Amino acid sequence: MAIIRESIDVDRPPGEVYAYITDPSHLPEWQLSAVAAEPLDEGPIHTGSRVRVTRRVGSREVAMTVQFDELDPPHSWDLHGVDGPVRPRTHGEIEPLDDGRRSRVTIDLDFEGHGLGKVLVPLVVRPQVRKELPRDEQLLKDRLERSTD
Repeated sequence: MAIIRESIDVDRPPGEVYAYITDPSHLPEWQLSAVAAEPLDEGPIHTGSRVRVTRRVGSREVAMTVQFDELDPPHSWDLHGVDGPVRPRTHGEIEPLDDGRRSRVTIDLDFEGHGLGKVLVPLVVRPQVRKELPRDEQLLKDRLERSTD
């Protein structure tokens, strides 16, 4: 199946957007399915960092571990799921707009199902994410544009 891709423009500089998006503590603030996110490694997020994310998938809560494969501040990040029945593969890019005063955020998502996840991915996960990702990006935009930090 095709990768799910969504983009949105945010009235904040790329560095601020990148710092917010790659900080796991903010995940439940802007992703509707994220119930909790907990770093599993000490210190700041870096290539190889793992995060335990609990998501609502349909009517269930599913915990999974994701690992950052690449971090290129403030331009892009990659991560993938390392356990759980549904393993995401995410690529995000932040493009500067208006001489760096604004940003375009593009998120690409794909999924690999294991065990029960082979059924969940096409029947529940993909349809849910197709609806949710545009709303997540709108929440991200709203949070960042409201923030004065």
